[in-house]
Order: sequence, then C-alpha cells, then structure tokens
Amino acid sequence: MDPVEQIREQFPVTKNKVYLNHAAHSPLPKPVADVIRQFADDYLRLGATSLECDRNGKPYFARLIGARPEEIALIENTSMGISLAANMLRCPKGSKIVTTDLEYASVVYPWLRKDLGVKVHYVKSDGKKVSLDDIERAVDDKTVAVAISHVSYFNGFRHNLKVLSEIVHEHGAYLVVDAIQSVGTMPIDVARDGVDFLSCACYKWLLSPEGAAYFYVKDELIEKFQPPMLGWASVDQKVFETVDFWDIWDLKLSKTASRFEAGSPATISFIAATEAMKMLLHYGIENVRNRIMKLTDHLIDCIEHLGYELQTPKDKQCRSGIVNFKIKNPQKTVERLKKKEIIVSARANGIRVSPHFYNTEKEIDSFIAEVKKTKS
Repeated sequence: MDPVEQIREQFPVTKNKVYLNHAAHSPLPKPVADVIRQFADDYLRLGATSLECDRNGKPYFARLIGARPEEIALIENTSMGISLAANMLRCPKGSKIVTTDLEYASVVYPWLRKDLGVKVHYVKSDGKKVSLDDIERAVDDKTVAVAISHVSYFNGFRHNLKVLSEIVHEHGAYLVVDAIQSVGTMPIDVARDGVDFLSCACYKWLLSPEGAAYFYVKDELIEKFQPPMLGWASVDQKVFETVDFWDIWDLKLSKTASRFEAGSPATISFIAATEAMKMLLHYGIENVRNRIMKLTDHLIDCIEHLGYELQTPKDKQCRSGIVNFKIKNPQKTVERLKKKEIIVSARANGIRVSPHFYNTEKEIDSFIAEVKKTKS
C-alpha cells in the first residue's frame, strides 16, 4: 500500500470530509482517539490508568524542536507561554518590544498591558512578508525582546529564526517565538537558531486535543528568571519523593524548565499529544515537511491558474503549510464549501487552506473544483 494511503487509514476524517484546516484545529488520528478512550475507560473502571507511557510527552516535543526535555515546561496553551515570557522579562522605563503587523493577537496582547510600561513597535509588512532589514532597523539597545510567530497564522509567512536571533542578541534582547503554526510541520532546531523562549499548543498541526501545550526556555536562562506563578509543580520533586512530605517552609525551585509549571496538567491531553507526536516522529518530520510542501505547491499552481491573488509569499524560503488567497465573500464561500464537506477557513479577506501530510492532491483538486464554481 502507498505510504500516504497507509497514513490515511489512521485518519477516519478522510472518509467523511476533505479536511484542509489544520491551522485552525486538527481532527484526531485513530491512535490518539484510542488512547483517550482507554484513559477514560481506565478511570471509569479502575480510578487510575493502566497506560504505560510517557504522561507528559516532553522527550518527544524536545525532539521536534531540537531541545532537551529539561528545557520544556508543560502549559495549557500557546498564549500562556507568551504571557510567561512577558511577565518574566524586565522592562525598564523607555524600553520596547519589537513585533510585526502579521502577528496573532496572543503574541502581542501580553506586552500591551499598561502596568508593563513598555512600548510595542510594529514592523510593517508588505502585506505578505516582513523584511529582515526592517526588523534589524527596528531593534536597538532599548529593545527587551522581539516577539513573533514563527509562521504567520493568516498567510503562512515563515521567519528565519536564526537570522532573527542574531539581530536580537546583538542588542542583548530575547527572541520570543509562537510556534503553534510550525511545530509538527517542519524540522526546527531552537539550539541552532538561538531561540530563547518558544510556546506551542498541540491542537493544530500536532494533531491533539486542546489543553496540552509546551513552553521552551533555553537552558542557560532557566535559573535566571523567577516564575510569575508558583505551585507544587514548580519545585524540585525529588524532595517530595524522598520524604513523602511537602516542605512548605523553604522554596526550592526546580533547576529545569519545570519551575515554570504551577500545578497538575491536563493529563489526558498530554497522553494524547504524546501519541500524536510519536506518529509524526515515526513518519519523519522531513517527510512531513516534504509532503506538505508538495501539496501546497500544487495548491498554489491551481490558485494562480484560476487567476486568484495569492496573499502567501511564493518563495519556499519563507513558506509553510498555510496558503491564503483573496476571494469575494470568503465567509460565504467557506460556508458553501462546508456543506460540500470541504473544511477551510476565512481569514484576512481570503480563504486560508492548511493541508497536513495525510492529505492528497485529489483532495486539493476537489477543493479547487468547488472554488472554480464560485468564480464562474
């Protein structure tokens, strides 16, 4: 059997819909749904789970981004990680945060708090991408951090993290990255690229339910910062394991990124995320990236053939799994497509299409055929 067809057997959604909306929310693969059912059934019958697996998935997420498990904290969602970074960094009077006009709200909102007292500088895009030269001109010695999405949520523009970190670190600032639209779709190496903080939830390209997310903190920064929220999970767990009694008189924060965890995580979501990440790593992230790029290449060719205006940059050096093109009445078109069991999103006066590695060229063609009816 063809490798893609084998993978599609693990995605029952393919029997019911043409699902091209992973930048919004992913359907669950069968192994992920199975482990959720087993977890729930175990608690129903036994009051505990018999699952013998990694309960938090840190080693697998670390492999996906080129980090170590000790540099990973469990959080609830991407917004939580960006907010943690914003609350930890010192922002002297007159300092600024550099971001862009292509960002998702959660990347920017934590820095707009009036009590933070920091100016937010927006680097303007050309509508499709942001120039590294423009970012370099914006970053100066007053800059505390550059906060960006690795991949833009609306058109898929992808930043060069390595070059960005070099610009940022030259001025003693930090690189804070929202990676929800990139992790699981392409190889990432935070150590090579000099990323300081990275936040990513799992319910999009990581094929998991909501409630599981990860926060990466560069090893050398972990003990430099005090967590803004504290709980039992923030401290060295070996103390409790040794005496079976919490020391509530002395605070011994973990020397790993776990210090940025406050309490009990959504275990069922993290067990599910672990299963999904195993699937992606087994298939191979290079293979996932190549498959997604092949699909989006075909999609872009079809869109241009129809004469629609792309809002996504064509240069593969700054592309991802998201393609957006302008169309009249995008919301109306999306609703019509939904009735045909084709799932995409309306974003920025256009249609956003985001296929994953299990999608096919035939599904892209089905989508294009329906869009073509709108044009005629």
